[in-house]
Amino acid sequence: MEILYLLAEVIPCLIIGYLLGKYYKSSSQQIANPLINYGIPISLMGILLKVGLSNTLIHSALIALLTIGIQISIIRFIPNFKKDINSLTMQLGSSFGNTGYFGIPISLALLPEQALSYSIGFDLGGTIIIWSVGPLLLKKKPVKANIRLWQHISKVLATSPAIKGLIGALLVQLTPFKEQLTSILWIPSKTIIVLSLLIVGMRLGWLGKPNWKTICSQFKSVKSSLLIKLIGLPALMMIICLILQLPNMIRSALVLQSAMPTAISVLLIAQANNQDGEKATWLVVLTTVSALITIPIWATLLKLA
Repeated sequence: MEILYLLAEVIPCLIIGYLLGKYYKSSSQQIANPLINYGIPISLMGILLKVGLSNTLIHSALIALLTIGIQISIIRFIPNFKKDINSLTMQLGSSFGNTGYFGIPISLALLPEQALSYSIGFDLGGTIIIWSVGPLLLKKKPVKANIRLWQHISKVLATSPAIKGLIGALLVQLTPFKEQLTSILWIPSKTIIVLSLLIVGMRLGWLGKPNWKTICSQFKSVKSSLLIKLIGLPALMMIICLILQLPNMIRSALVLQSAMPTAISVLLIAQANNQDGEKATWLVVLTTVSALITIPIWATLLKLA
């Protein structure tokens, strides 16, 4: 039933977002910008206050960093993987998922509220590493000349919805109105975070209308990255969770976050540095569509594990 609920929730949001992005690009941008800048941070703040701030955020962020680091190392240093995915952009796309705008709604649909802390912690870890390591890997200029790059990274991290939501929740914790604010924020929090799926659909709608031949050709060019992102990374996370003997709920939260489609951040970084922007675009599109099949499969396997 959870899988049917997930598909009934995700697919309409993606389709509506796609149509908005395709036919009403200017209006969709007007919707997306305030939702990203204000709505999602507020919703994450409400969710964090509801489920509680604890060391779980740090633990899951560290596990995310460990898993992504191992995967990038495997891709970059094992000859067979490096041969198949020799593009730095594709290496990033194989390792970083859309955990904020796609992963959190998935967690809301499939997992208990208590699992959200781990999902959000994973998102924080992924956000920090993608905006610090990603631009450095793709930047053509020497590192010594990249003071502005670090300023940009700091700015992006400071405006990250996950980090803004975390800071807001920490500030509310210090006030005497914590319980009242938590009650007020909880209902709009769930609504706004589901609307974040519209953003994914809008971004897909901005990409244009390709033909079937182009889709098949582009699928072949990004196939290895797609398989590693949607199957390899969650499998690696599953192995690490089993080694660490993590409880089922934590394992489910981390594996599902690992199974998210390629992050839009990868596309933005690639385009900013003129590094395989077209491939990054297609990887985002094809992993997003494919994830509608692979995520229910992972959710079923996690229940059986």
